[in-house]
Amino acid sequence: MYPRHINPVQWSQAIGYARQACARIFRDGGGPSDAVGAFGLPEAAADWSTAVERIAQALCAPARRQAA
Repeated sequence: MYPRHINPVQWSQAIGYARQACARIFRDGGGPSDAVGAFGLPEAAADWSTAVERIAQALCAPARRQAA
């Protein structure tokens, strides 16, 4: 299920990319927390499905602007 405030096509692509990234980290011996940390997210993930969903949400989030 995808969040209703995100375009379904964007959500589907973000889930696919997050799964691919998590698979690479898993193959290298990492855990879900390592995958979430690789994307700069502070919260730890208890399992892979949570990690994939949090990464996809981060990918769909609007870009933050920084002050000059």
